[in-house]
Amino acid sequence: MACLSSLWPSPGAKPFFFSPQTCPLLRQMQTPIILQSSPSIYTTKVGQNRFFNCKEENYKRLSSPIVCFRPVSDDGENTQPQAAKNEQKRVEFWTRMTKSLEVAPGSQMAKVVLLPLLHCLCLFAPFCFSWDAFGVAFGLYIITGLGITLSYHRNLTHRSFKLPKWLEYFFAYCGVHALQGDPIGWVSNHRYHHQYVDTKKDLHSPIEGFWHSHVGWLYDTKAAIERSERPTNVGDLENQFFYNFIRNTYIIHPIILTTLLYAIGGFPYVVWGMGVRIIFYSHVIYSVNSVCHLWGNQAWNSGDQSRNNWLVALLSFGEGWHNNHHTFEYSARHGLEWWQLDITWYIVRALQAVGLATDIKLPTDAQKKKMALTTT
Repeated sequence: MACLSSLWPSPGAKPFFFSPQTCPLLRQMQTPIILQSSPSIYTTKVGQNRFFNCKEENYKRLSSPIVCFRPVSDDGENTQPQAAKNEQKRVEFWTRMTKSLEVAPGSQMAKVVLLPLLHCLCLFAPFCFSWDAFGVAFGLYIITGLGITLSYHRNLTHRSFKLPKWLEYFFAYCGVHALQGDPIGWVSNHRYHHQYVDTKKDLHSPIEGFWHSHVGWLYDTKAAIERSERPTNVGDLENQFFYNFIRNTYIIHPIILTTLLYAIGGFPYVVWGMGVRIIFYSHVIYSVNSVCHLWGNQAWNSGDQSRNNWLVALLSFGEGWHNNHHTFEYSARHGLEWWQLDITWYIVRALQAVGLATDIKLPTDAQKKKMALTTT
């Protein structure tokens, strides 16, 4: 009886409560747990046992005989505020990431998966060559390439001329199949390029090296997040249903074209019409960002490293006259000299002749004289 009575709590005894220090499993608990059916456990004095060190603020004394658990950190502080902060940081991170992908060239899938996949698809080209497959690729190269140069670049980005809405949307849709990204994202990136040209804020700045300006910038997630935090510069496109629809359904359209090519000509049409065509044109356009800021000649005092490169101009329907463009970025004509081949300008001129292209912007003689490089 003496032994049993020693186990019964005396009136002056204080309760002992479990804490994360005494039970490591409690560290994982996120909400208070109350054991309603368990008897209270007591010691003669809190802190007397050297293995336990309970703090008064870590438990709440209730009138009923229960054991109460409360999640605390190793130093005895409540972990709930810190958990809330961590959750808020995670939400902010994914919000910023999602926003950054909206202005990136294409979706995350296009950057991480499709570009390498299309390079691998090109490896089959020598084994399934046919002149009709080559012809399909060449025809799509011209149609989708002009969709980028005429629509994405000169019409939508710089507003160098105006087109009827139905024709504007048609050329923009042709550009979608170049797999360079949706119009809103592409235009936003290019406008920022001109705003911060050849600086660290330039998304494909040549000062970061040739590889970065050519294709490495596509995989620069940090820079994409920073760009997403800048004010929007494509409000004129975001207000139009067509461009928002293309942005939200972007990846579907190349899939439709791929399916159509396979139905018409089988695997060779897919290899040449999608793989070879897209990869070749992509590197041509990337060369405008890299090669045309490193190699070529400068005819104008543009204040940056832009160069005129005739080979890139030939392959990109006139985009390689890059120094001309950076000097007079509003101009619908990039090949300002008669001998500077500019296929895109010839198309715009033809549209003007039939009354479809209006408000065409060109540099005046006075503007050319002001920006010309002077030699001594």
